[in-house]
Amino acid sequence: MLNKKVEKKLVEQIEKEGYSSSLYLAMASWAECNGLEGIANWMYAQSDEERMHMLKIVKYVNERGGQAVISGFDKPPTEFKNVKSMFEQVFEHEQKVTASINDIVEVCLNEKDFTTHNWLQWFVNEQIEEEASVSAILDKLKLLGDQNLYLFDRDIMGMRGQMPSSME
Repeated sequence: MLNKKVEKKLVEQIEKEGYSSSLYLAMASWAECNGLEGIANWMYAQSDEERMHMLKIVKYVNERGGQAVISGFDKPPTEFKNVKSMFEQVFEHEQKVTASINDIVEVCLNEKDFTTHNWLQWFVNEQIEEEASVSAILDKLKLLGDQNLYLFDRDIMGMRGQMPSSME
């Protein structure tokens, strides 16, 4: 049976993962409308991945005797200053998600829910990879400056393909 404090934190995380999916979908739409097909495709893939994270938590909560509650999500922004600032927002968002996952881990340890703690290690590792991936993108964008996005946009999905297979 799932500990009630842990269940509460996991249900909160479901909402955060759902918002992440919506945020990246909004970013994909913005990129697509601005002729950035590669970035749009990268963001669409990120949105799908975040939705899968949400579903993974939903199924876990339900399988462990809890009840996953699906709430509404805040509306994400629809306009972004430029590609670099958008990816800076992605990085900041992923850092918040990492902090949230770490909070759940702390509750698991305090409540001696070692089963959920063990299960959460996949998310801990996932966040390490997410932050590293976006950090690498930001490094490339810093090299480019505000110009020459054509090649970056064309090659960004190849950067996604270089991610470790555990992200799939």
